[in-house]
Amino acid sequence: MCTINIQIEENQKRFVLQGEIKNLINSRRAKRYIKDYLVSDISYSDKIYIYYEDGDKEKVLTKIRKMLKKFNLLEQTTDLVKDVLSDYYQEEINFDNFKKKAYSIRNNKCNKIDFKQFTDSLYKNLSNRRLYELQLLSSYHLAFSQNACNFSVPGAGKTSIVYGSYAFLSNLEHDNPKYVNKLLVIGPLSSFGPWENEYYECFGKKPTSKRLSGGVSKSKKIDYLRSYNTSEITLISYQGIINILDDLIIFLKKNKVMVILDEAHKIKNTDGGIIADSVLNLAKYCKSRVILTGTPSPNGYEDLFNLYKFIWPNKDIIKYHLYQLKSMSDNLNDTRISNLIDNISPFFIRIKKSDLKIPEPINNPPLIVDMGPVQRKIYNFIEKEYMKHFIKENKINRDFKSYISKSRLIRLMQVATNPALLKRPVDEYYLNQGLSSSTFIDDSEIIKEILSYEKFETPSKFIEAGKLVKQIINRNEKVIIWTTFVQNILELSDYLLTIGIKSKLLYGETPVDMNDLDDKIDTRESIIQEFHKKTCEFKVIIANPFSVAESISLHKACHNAIYLERTFNASHFIQSKDRIHRYGLKKDDVINYYYLISNNSIDETIHERLNFKEERMNKIIESEPIPLFNNIDEEFADVDIRTLIKDYVNRHK
Repeated sequence: MCTINIQIEENQKRFVLQGEIKNLINSRRAKRYIKDYLVSDISYSDKIYIYYEDGDKEKVLTKIRKMLKKFNLLEQTTDLVKDVLSDYYQEEINFDNFKKKAYSIRNNKCNKIDFKQFTDSLYKNLSNRRLYELQLLSSYHLAFSQNACNFSVPGAGKTSIVYGSYAFLSNLEHDNPKYVNKLLVIGPLSSFGPWENEYYECFGKKPTSKRLSGGVSKSKKIDYLRSYNTSEITLISYQGIINILDDLIIFLKKNKVMVILDEAHKIKNTDGGIIADSVLNLAKYCKSRVILTGTPSPNGYEDLFNLYKFIWPNKDIIKYHLYQLKSMSDNLNDTRISNLIDNISPFFIRIKKSDLKIPEPINNPPLIVDMGPVQRKIYNFIEKEYMKHFIKENKINRDFKSYISKSRLIRLMQVATNPALLKRPVDEYYLNQGLSSSTFIDDSEIIKEILSYEKFETPSKFIEAGKLVKQIINRNEKVIIWTTFVQNILELSDYLLTIGIKSKLLYGETPVDMNDLDDKIDTRESIIQEFHKKTCEFKVIIANPFSVAESISLHKACHNAIYLERTFNASHFIQSKDRIHRYGLKKDDVINYYYLISNNSIDETIHERLNFKEERMNKIIESEPIPLFNNIDEEFADVDIRTLIKDYVNRHK
């Protein structure tokens, strides 16, 4: 058996493999392994250089040793390499003990002295907020582990949990290895305001904060990140980190930063997505790493891979390859799943909806709305033509995910509320969701039938929505109206104004607060802040779930939601409901949901399917440690369209 000598050159940050290395070089499999899994230089005939980065030395050495064993080669190590191995094994023992303690804390088995020290610190330093029991435990778990995931449901108070940990860690002695002094929040633009506002709610003072968003030039962002006078909180979007990655790394090296990934499912892409790769490149420079998402694995266990790679970049927490995780997702009876959950459990906490102890909302019976005669004529014509296509596709066992099938489904949803939307290209709908397509569906003949629709009718749903809004306002209450299509947001707002009801709009075009904006321009933050005031001039917000179903809280101001229209997407639906059904509600608060359903239309099928999905989703959320959903957030699942076909056939028997 051949022998390979392993040496280390620490000044060059590399291992040197010498001896009978021809056996490695001449083996295609071994050579491919070295190229694919190790940063190496194999250009020499008598040695191989394998490089490592700061913090990766032990990890790279372990890979080298595994490789030699894999190809039946004996290893010979120097004393210096043995010292590295000794340190590595001791670190593994220490980390194993650390994991056990973190696991005990998440299961509410805390060291009483340490926990009292934590709670005393929060009583002093988190002066404006008292965390409820599960929040306190979650915050202590994060403060202990420093690197952890919070998979709690929306409305559980994840922001307050993080601020609790930060309050403790930022008030440690500066030479304490856990001390942090800055926060970097990476999240959607809609999360910036809530992070700043929640800081004030928790600490009783406004934070120094800096938004590195579109209103700030790249050069100013770089100057800020490289300066020694940065704010306590820095906020940036996932897209925004791509072009200033090196400067963010400098910022992290210069400060002791807790980095928070809000709505962290944005980095789940394991196929080399530029956002995911950029975020993962930051991981090793963070003092503390926090993952926040209520949907850790909506599509499969593989969605967990990048989350745990971020919080512990130098540890193999999951211990499974991507292909194995995908295999587990396809077989929920896979015996490896319980082992996977055990592996990741020390570093995540979940608060379920039932843990919040908030009043149950009232899902009012759907308000069935009869279409006007012109709308009914248009709807029946389109439905008949499009259902022929769906029925034909169903008979030949094709799926319904083609662009033309999706477009026809969108047209049906549009005309069920407002036929005037048919004048607009269906591509606009995709663009409003961040999607695009060059394909245009020629609806010219149908559009001719409805070009004059607005002259003949006001959509029946608009009229019923107006009546319902008046009832709510007369109770001296506020309401949010959710609608899918942007044009309906604009037209409904105009209609409400004609009957004396003012409203404000929250959708993709509503700007986020930026330094260079005119104070007179409505922004998401200014609208929400004004909405919370008792003296607010408007009692109605009209919103689009694609744009604002995440990161905003309205439960302190609003207890009513009207759904003008919905899609088959249960995730967007449930997230929108959670905007007014969150922790912080009083026991006697009454939350009302109202659903407008066009009679004998696709609305009825959507209502049925969403009820089914929501019930199934809630059962999974309450019973599974890591909720795994299949097709819950799909807009165009085959089973949805087949149900639509069945309902159509039953109506026309």
